[in-house]
Amino acid sequence: MSGGADSKNLSALPLAEIVRRAYQRHILVPAFNIAYLPQVEPVASTLKELDCFALLEVARPDIERFEAEGYAAVAWEYERHADPSYVRLHQDHVPVIDEEQRKVGWRPLIQEALDLGYDSVMLDGSRLPLEENIAVTKSVVAMAHPKAAVEAELGAVLGHEAGPLPPYEELFRSGRGFTDVEEAERFVRETGVDWLSVAVGNVHGAISGAAKDRQKVRARLNIEHLRRISDRVGVPLVLHGGTGIELSCVLEAVENGITKINIATAIRQAYEVRLREGGSVGSAQQAVAEVVAQHIEDYRIAGSASRLAAL
Repeated sequence: MSGGADSKNLSALPLAEIVRRAYQRHILVPAFNIAYLPQVEPVASTLKELDCFALLEVARPDIERFEAEGYAAVAWEYERHADPSYVRLHQDHVPVIDEEQRKVGWRPLIQEALDLGYDSVMLDGSRLPLEENIAVTKSVVAMAHPKAAVEAELGAVLGHEAGPLPPYEELFRSGRGFTDVEEAERFVRETGVDWLSVAVGNVHGAISGAAKDRQKVRARLNIEHLRRISDRVGVPLVLHGGTGIELSCVLEAVENGITKINIATAIRQAYEVRLREGGSVGSAQQAVAEVVAQHIEDYRIAGSASRLAAL
């Protein structure tokens, strides 16, 4: 399937409106993390070929631990290769306190992305007390609106912290870090945030040491808990740590408020493995394109750009 003419209408719409439509129509919007700059072209071209709407995103670990180089470098590659009818640019995970419990100067990072023309930004205040998370998120909403959409996080999506992840089944059964329903309702009401990242069984992939090359843990989602959150907040919800979540859970989650899903480990490892095997950069880009196409097929979102453009 190639890009449909109707999808061209999306280029004139703000990202917040596109994602709101996706939420209302139960259409999943994948967001692909760029850990290496040559990944941009195969992601963008595959989305256009399959008439699928998605996001390109970059987080601090992509820059600091891999080779994304910087927010400006990713924005430059985006401008070279991406068609805004099919893909927009998102700044992922700017923490107030990072995975190593260090304070981060988040304000200039958010401002840099806004100045570069990023369509959306994410402040992660999930390691703060609720009142402080609300306060800093409100300040980012004031910085970004109406120019860009804002994502925030409530709960603890584990996996990036130092040391091994506790046994997954133990985490799932205990509900450790799960987003609190009452807090989520208050958070969205008081901050005016556009999208909320939630923890309902999803975990991040490792980003350091030998673990970053291992297959990610198979995760599932507590759909009933997700449904309770969605019923109370009324905004698009986000799944971080999308690689490795059972497909049936993802598809059911889309019917219960999940609108955006982040995919990082799958395309990063595909790129790295091809290069380690002696393949060229072009071959590694092809590996990325294949993984992106497989996700589009699995999530049943080929043609989503045209569907979202339709009135």
